[in-house]
Amino acid sequence: MNKHIIKLLRPHQWLKNVFVFTPLFFGRHAVQWYYVWPCVLAFLSFCLVACGVYCLNDICDAEADRRHPVKRRRPVACGAVGKRTACATMVAVWTAAFLIVALGSFCGDGSKRGLTSTLLLYIVCNVAYCVKLKQIAILDVFIIAIGFVLRIVAGGLATGIILSHWIVITTFLLALFLALAKRRDDVSIFVSSGVKARKSVENYNMDFLNQSFGILGCLTIMCYILYTVSGDVVERMGSHSVYVTSIFVLAGILRYMQISFVDQKSGSPTKVLLHDHFIQACIVGWITMFTVILYI
Repeated sequence: MNKHIIKLLRPHQWLKNVFVFTPLFFGRHAVQWYYVWPCVLAFLSFCLVACGVYCLNDICDAEADRRHPVKRRRPVACGAVGKRTACATMVAVWTAAFLIVALGSFCGDGSKRGLTSTLLLYIVCNVAYCVKLKQIAILDVFIIAIGFVLRIVAGGLATGIILSHWIVITTFLLALFLALAKRRDDVSIFVSSGVKARKSVENYNMDFLNQSFGILGCLTIMCYILYTVSGDVVERMGSHSVYVTSIFVLAGILRYMQISFVDQKSGSPTKVLLHDHFIQACIVGWITMFTVILYI
Protein backbone atom coordinates (compact mmCIF):
# COMPACT_ATOMS: atom_id res chain seq x y z
CA MET A 1 0.00 0.00 0.00
CA ASN A 2 2.81 2.42 0.86
CA LYS A 3 4.30 2.37 -2.62
CA HIS A 4 0.88 3.07 -4.09
CA ILE A 5 0.36 6.02 -1.75
CA ILE A 6 3.73 7.41 -2.83
CA LYS A 7 2.72 6.96 -6.46
CA LEU A 8 -0.54 8.75 -5.69
CA LEU A 9 1.45 11.76 -4.47
CA ARG A 10 3.41 11.85 -7.77
CA PRO A 11 6.84 12.79 -6.39
CA HIS A 12 8.23 13.21 -9.94
CA GLN A 13 5.85 16.16 -10.34
CA TRP A 14 7.46 18.00 -7.42
CA LEU A 15 9.99 19.28 -9.92
CA LYS A 16 7.38 21.87 -10.95
CA ASN A 17 7.69 23.49 -7.54
CA VAL A 18 11.30 24.49 -8.23
CA PHE A 19 9.68 27.66 -9.61
CA VAL A 20 9.37 28.69 -5.94
CA PHE A 21 13.13 29.30 -5.93
CA THR A 22 13.05 31.65 -8.94
CA PRO A 23 12.78 34.93 -6.94
CA LEU A 24 15.57 33.72 -4.65
CA PHE A 25 17.90 33.07 -7.58
CA PHE A 26 17.24 36.30 -9.45
CA GLY A 27 17.24 38.29 -6.23
CA ARG A 28 20.91 37.29 -5.76
CA HIS A 29 20.20 35.58 -2.44
CA ALA A 30 20.73 31.95 -3.50
CA VAL A 31 23.80 31.60 -1.28
CA GLN A 32 22.35 33.32 1.81
CA TRP A 33 20.82 30.88 4.30
CA TYR A 34 18.62 33.62 5.76
CA TYR A 35 16.71 33.61 2.45
CA VAL A 36 17.30 30.00 1.38
CA TRP A 37 15.63 28.36 4.40
CA PRO A 38 12.28 30.23 4.07
CA CYS A 39 12.28 29.33 0.38
CA VAL A 40 12.89 25.65 1.20
CA LEU A 41 9.90 25.74 3.57
CA ALA A 42 7.75 27.37 0.88
CA PHE A 43 8.89 24.69 -1.58
CA LEU A 44 7.98 21.87 0.82
CA SER A 45 4.59 23.37 1.63
CA PHE A 46 3.82 23.82 -2.06
CA CYS A 47 4.86 20.21 -2.77
CA LEU A 48 2.43 18.99 -0.11
CA VAL A 49 -0.40 21.20 -1.33
CA ALA A 50 0.18 19.98 -4.89
CA CYS A 51 0.17 16.37 -3.62
CA GLY A 52 -3.29 16.95 -2.17
CA VAL A 53 -4.45 18.29 -5.52
CA TYR A 54 -3.13 15.15 -7.26
CA CYS A 55 -5.14 13.03 -4.81
CA LEU A 56 -8.29 15.05 -5.53
CA ASN A 57 -7.66 14.87 -9.26
CA ASP A 58 -7.30 11.08 -9.17
CA ILE A 59 -10.49 10.75 -7.12
CA CYS A 60 -12.50 12.93 -9.52
CA ASP A 61 -11.05 11.38 -12.69
CA ALA A 62 -10.96 7.72 -11.66
CA GLU A 63 -13.60 6.59 -14.17
CA ALA A 64 -12.12 8.57 -17.09
CA ASP A 65 -8.58 7.48 -16.19
CA ARG A 66 -9.56 3.80 -16.48
CA ARG A 67 -10.24 4.37 -20.20
CA HIS A 68 -6.94 6.18 -20.77
CA PRO A 69 -3.99 4.14 -22.13
CA VAL A 70 -1.53 5.63 -19.61
CA LYS A 71 -3.60 7.11 -16.77
CA ARG A 72 -5.36 3.80 -16.12
CA ARG A 73 -2.24 2.81 -14.15
CA ARG A 74 -2.84 5.54 -11.56
CA PRO A 75 -3.43 4.12 -8.05
CA VAL A 76 -7.10 5.10 -7.69
CA ALA A 77 -8.00 4.23 -11.29
CA CYS A 78 -6.45 0.74 -11.08
CA GLY A 79 -7.93 0.08 -7.61
CA ALA A 80 -4.62 -0.04 -5.71
CA VAL A 81 -5.79 2.86 -3.51
CA GLY A 82 -9.41 3.38 -2.49
CA LYS A 83 -11.12 6.75 -2.78
CA ARG A 84 -11.47 7.05 1.01
CA THR A 85 -7.76 6.43 1.48
CA ALA A 86 -6.95 8.97 -1.23
CA CYS A 87 -9.24 11.50 0.45
CA ALA A 88 -7.62 10.93 3.85
CA THR A 89 -4.18 11.33 2.27
CA MET A 90 -5.27 14.59 0.66
CA VAL A 91 -6.41 16.02 4.01
CA ALA A 92 -3.20 14.85 5.71
CA VAL A 93 -0.81 16.45 3.21
CA TRP A 94 -2.79 19.72 3.11
CA THR A 95 -2.73 19.86 6.91
CA ALA A 96 1.03 19.24 6.90
CA ALA A 97 1.54 22.02 4.35
CA PHE A 98 -0.19 24.64 6.48
CA LEU A 99 1.61 23.41 9.61
CA ILE A 100 4.93 24.06 7.88
CA VAL A 101 3.84 27.62 7.14
CA ALA A 102 2.47 28.16 10.64
CA LEU A 103 5.58 26.86 12.39
CA GLY A 104 8.20 28.06 9.89
CA SER A 105 10.33 31.18 9.89
CA PHE A 106 10.01 33.53 6.91
CA CYS A 107 11.42 36.88 5.79
CA GLY A 108 9.41 40.05 6.18
CA ASP A 109 6.20 41.03 7.92
CA GLY A 110 3.08 39.31 6.67
CA SER A 111 4.98 36.51 4.93
CA LYS A 112 3.07 33.77 6.74
CA ARG A 113 -0.27 35.39 6.05
CA GLY A 114 0.61 35.99 2.41
CA LEU A 115 1.99 32.49 1.91
CA THR A 116 -1.07 30.93 3.56
CA SER A 117 -3.35 32.96 1.28
CA THR A 118 -1.35 31.89 -1.77
CA LEU A 119 -1.60 28.22 -0.86
CA LEU A 120 -5.33 28.57 -0.20
CA LEU A 121 -5.82 30.30 -3.54
CA TYR A 122 -3.91 27.49 -5.25
CA ILE A 123 -6.15 24.91 -3.57
CA VAL A 124 -9.35 26.79 -4.45
CA CYS A 125 -8.30 27.19 -8.09
CA ASN A 126 -7.40 23.51 -8.38
CA VAL A 127 -10.51 22.24 -6.59
CA ALA A 128 -12.55 24.27 -9.09
CA TYR A 129 -10.33 22.90 -11.86
CA CYS A 130 -10.77 19.27 -10.79
CA VAL A 131 -14.51 19.56 -10.26
CA LYS A 132 -15.51 21.66 -13.28
CA LEU A 133 -13.04 24.04 -14.93
CA LYS A 134 -10.88 21.33 -16.54
CA GLN A 135 -13.90 20.61 -18.75
CA ILE A 136 -13.87 24.14 -20.20
CA ALA A 137 -11.47 24.59 -23.11
CA ILE A 138 -8.93 27.45 -22.87
CA LEU A 139 -9.90 28.18 -19.26
CA ASP A 140 -8.38 24.82 -18.28
CA VAL A 141 -4.90 25.73 -19.54
CA PHE A 142 -5.13 29.21 -18.01
CA ILE A 143 -5.74 27.67 -14.57
CA ILE A 144 -2.63 25.53 -14.98
CA ALA A 145 -0.55 28.57 -15.96
CA ILE A 146 -1.86 30.57 -12.98
CA GLY A 147 -0.70 27.73 -10.74
CA PHE A 148 2.89 28.31 -11.85
CA VAL A 149 2.60 32.05 -11.23
CA LEU A 150 1.38 31.29 -7.71
CA ARG A 151 4.53 29.21 -7.17
CA ILE A 152 6.81 32.17 -7.86
CA VAL A 153 4.53 34.40 -5.79
CA ALA A 154 5.00 31.96 -2.90
CA GLY A 155 8.77 32.17 -3.31
CA GLY A 156 8.64 35.95 -3.29
CA LEU A 157 6.44 36.09 -0.20
CA ALA A 158 8.58 33.59 1.72
CA THR A 159 11.76 35.58 1.10
CA GLY A 160 10.36 39.10 1.04
CA ILE A 161 11.66 39.57 -2.52
CA ILE A 162 9.52 41.78 -4.77
CA LEU A 163 8.71 40.10 -8.08
CA SER A 164 9.51 41.77 -11.38
CA HIS A 165 6.65 41.98 -13.88
CA TRP A 166 8.98 40.25 -16.35
CA ILE A 167 9.24 37.10 -14.26
CA VAL A 168 5.46 36.93 -13.83
CA ILE A 169 4.68 37.39 -17.53
CA THR A 170 7.39 35.01 -18.75
CA THR A 171 6.41 32.31 -16.24
CA PHE A 172 2.76 32.58 -17.23
CA LEU A 173 3.52 32.35 -20.97
CA LEU A 174 5.91 29.42 -20.55
CA ALA A 175 3.39 27.52 -18.39
CA LEU A 176 0.63 28.21 -20.91
CA PHE A 177 2.91 26.94 -23.68
CA LEU A 178 3.53 23.67 -21.80
CA ALA A 179 -0.17 23.27 -20.91
CA LEU A 180 -1.16 23.59 -24.58
CA ALA A 181 1.42 20.92 -25.44
CA LYS A 182 -0.28 18.62 -22.96
CA ARG A 183 -3.72 19.32 -24.45
CA ARG A 184 -2.27 18.64 -27.89
CA ASP A 185 -1.20 15.22 -26.64
CA ASP A 186 -4.72 14.60 -25.28
CA VAL A 187 -6.23 15.43 -28.67
CA SER A 188 -3.65 13.23 -30.42
CA ILE A 189 -4.68 10.29 -28.23
CA PHE A 190 -8.37 11.03 -28.89
CA VAL A 191 -7.81 11.10 -32.67
CA SER A 192 -5.86 7.84 -32.67
CA SER A 193 -7.82 5.83 -30.10
CA GLY A 194 -11.12 7.62 -29.50
CA VAL A 195 -10.31 7.97 -25.78
CA LYS A 196 -11.14 11.36 -24.23
CA ALA A 197 -8.76 12.34 -21.44
CA ARG A 198 -11.27 15.04 -20.47
CA LYS A 199 -14.41 16.66 -21.83
CA SER A 200 -12.57 19.82 -22.95
CA VAL A 201 -10.90 17.74 -25.69
CA GLU A 202 -14.18 18.06 -27.63
CA ASN A 203 -13.55 21.79 -28.02
CA TYR A 204 -9.96 21.47 -29.21
CA ASN A 205 -8.57 20.22 -32.50
CA MET A 206 -5.08 19.81 -33.89
CA ASP A 207 -5.23 22.88 -36.14
CA PHE A 208 -6.21 25.18 -33.28
CA LEU A 209 -3.67 23.67 -30.89
CA ASN A 210 -0.84 23.68 -33.43
CA GLN A 211 -1.38 27.37 -34.16
CA SER A 212 -1.87 28.29 -30.49
CA PHE A 213 1.20 26.26 -29.54
CA GLY A 214 3.29 28.09 -32.13
CA ILE A 215 1.96 31.50 -31.08
CA LEU A 216 2.70 30.85 -27.40
CA GLY A 217 6.19 29.64 -28.26
CA CYS A 218 6.85 32.85 -30.20
CA LEU A 219 5.36 35.05 -27.45
CA THR A 220 7.44 33.35 -24.76
CA ILE A 221 10.65 33.84 -26.73
CA MET A 222 9.81 37.47 -27.58
CA CYS A 223 8.93 38.29 -23.98
CA TYR A 224 12.15 36.72 -22.76
CA ILE A 225 14.30 38.59 -25.29
CA LEU A 226 12.60 41.88 -24.36
CA TYR A 227 13.36 41.07 -20.74
CA THR A 228 17.06 40.48 -21.46
CA VAL A 229 17.51 43.81 -23.26
CA SER A 230 15.34 45.87 -20.91
CA GLY A 231 17.23 48.84 -19.50
CA ASP A 232 16.15 48.27 -15.90
CA VAL A 233 17.16 44.58 -16.08
CA VAL A 234 20.59 45.40 -17.52
CA GLU A 235 21.10 48.02 -14.80
CA ARG A 236 19.92 45.77 -11.98
CA MET A 237 22.11 42.87 -13.07
CA GLY A 238 25.05 45.08 -13.93
CA SER A 239 25.66 43.32 -17.23
CA HIS A 240 24.94 43.86 -20.93
CA SER A 241 25.33 40.14 -21.60
CA VAL A 242 21.96 38.98 -20.30
CA TYR A 243 20.68 38.64 -23.88
CA VAL A 244 23.13 35.75 -24.43
CA THR A 245 20.93 33.55 -22.23
CA SER A 246 18.22 33.80 -24.94
CA ILE A 247 20.14 31.16 -26.92
CA PHE A 248 19.30 28.50 -24.33
CA VAL A 249 15.65 29.54 -24.08
CA LEU A 250 15.22 29.52 -27.86
CA ALA A 251 16.91 26.12 -28.20
CA GLY A 252 14.86 24.64 -25.34
CA ILE A 253 11.52 25.81 -26.73
CA LEU A 254 12.35 24.63 -30.25
CA ARG A 255 13.36 21.25 -28.86
CA TYR A 256 10.10 20.98 -26.93
CA MET A 257 8.16 21.81 -30.11
CA GLN A 258 10.14 19.12 -31.91
CA ILE A 259 9.20 16.60 -29.20
CA SER A 260 5.53 17.62 -29.56
CA PHE A 261 5.27 17.69 -33.36
CA VAL A 262 7.79 15.06 -34.43
CA ASP A 263 8.04 12.61 -31.53
CA GLN A 264 4.44 13.10 -30.32
CA LYS A 265 5.57 12.76 -26.69
CA SER A 266 4.54 16.00 -24.97
CA GLY A 267 1.92 14.52 -22.64
CA SER A 268 3.99 15.06 -19.50
CA PRO A 269 6.32 18.11 -19.42
CA THR A 270 7.93 16.80 -16.22
CA LYS A 271 8.82 13.45 -17.81
CA VAL A 272 10.18 15.23 -20.88
CA LEU A 273 12.40 17.33 -18.64
CA LEU A 274 13.59 14.29 -16.69
CA HIS A 275 14.47 12.25 -19.78
CA ASP A 276 15.45 14.63 -22.57
CA HIS A 277 19.18 15.39 -22.44
CA PHE A 278 18.97 18.26 -24.94
CA ILE A 279 16.50 20.22 -22.80
CA GLN A 280 18.50 19.36 -19.69
CA ALA A 281 21.62 20.79 -21.35
CA CYS A 282 19.72 23.97 -22.24
CA ILE A 283 18.59 24.42 -18.63
CA VAL A 284 22.09 23.77 -17.26
CA GLY A 285 23.56 26.25 -19.76
CA TRP A 286 20.93 28.86 -18.88
CA ILE A 287 21.48 28.48 -15.13
CA THR A 288 25.26 28.53 -15.55
CA MET A 289 25.17 31.72 -17.62
CA PHE A 290 22.92 33.49 -15.12
CA THR A 291 25.05 32.28 -12.21
CA VAL A 292 28.07 33.89 -13.84
CA ILE A 293 26.17 37.13 -14.49
CA LEU A 294 24.57 37.36 -11.04
CA TYR A 295 27.09 35.86 -8.66
CA ILE A 296 30.58 35.98 -10.20
